[in-house]
Amino acid sequence: MSKQHWYALDVTVERPATEAIEFAFNQLDALGTEIDHLRYKTSETVVVTGYFHEIVDEQLCQCELNHALSAYGLKASLVRGQAWRRIEETDWLAEWKKYWRPTVVGEFVIAPPWEKIEDPEKIVIRIEPNMAFGTGTHATTQLCLQAIQDNFTAGETFMDVGTGTGILAIAVAKLNAKMDDAWLPNRASIFAVDTDEKAVEIAIENAAMNGVSDHIEFAARSISRDTPAFDFVCANLTADTILPLMPLLLEKARRILLLSGILKEQESSVVSQLERLGVGDVQIAQSEEWISVLAELDAD
Repeated sequence: MSKQHWYALDVTVERPATEAIEFAFNQLDALGTEIDHLRYKTSETVVVTGYFHEIVDEQLCQCELNHALSAYGLKASLVRGQAWRRIEETDWLAEWKKYWRPTVVGEFVIAPPWEKIEDPEKIVIRIEPNMAFGTGTHATTQLCLQAIQDNFTAGETFMDVGTGTGILAIAVAKLNAKMDDAWLPNRASIFAVDTDEKAVEIAIENAAMNGVSDHIEFAARSISRDTPAFDFVCANLTADTILPLMPLLLEKARRILLLSGILKEQESSVVSQLERLGVGDVQIAQSEEWISVLAELDAD
């Protein structure tokens, strides 16, 4: 039997363009994406890879890349090069084991299932690596984890908008259990949504692997007027997705709204939108070229 094969498009870009290229790959229906920054953290450029069944039409591919860069307010010159390559079937898990190490963010440790964590005080989030979605290494995920650690109150309800692999929802479930020994599973207490059905499938698997399936309700859809309100709402999306959703996000957040997936240069547009909607006092945190915006809301 012949081995299966795939095609990978490697796009070398300056760091601020990584999210835009990932977005373009998603628009092109990539099987998955990878950002090769784990081994080259000090480099000015990174390689963003999209995986496909077949080579994508060159004109369509270039159109999506240019559109994504424009949507993020970035110049096409941030792309330094691109090239296709054929990938033969291989042991993906063995490849991941070579390079993926635990990511520590405050009390949290994001680790693959095979990694042993010695510190009993840490909250360990196990994530099974695969070709697609997040593994917790991205700065926006880490900004959200730190904000959750610093601002979440035991027993609060929580909504994770754009959950991806479910890392943030899983983190809240485990943090809640650590903060309150008497806390019982309540499927209404944590709600995690994503418009990508495959992402939700993986998030459900990850929640089960972490033993918190009974704490989280997952849904493959966006939020709507019918979505209940939650004490703490987190939206780790992109600025162009967050801005039109902002009124609805504020309507659904009782105490805290946490926004991330925002580039530093997009800060003013996000903060201005919050101000227009009556939220003037926000906390900004930054990691690399990314920021999070946290707004404490009037509970009344």
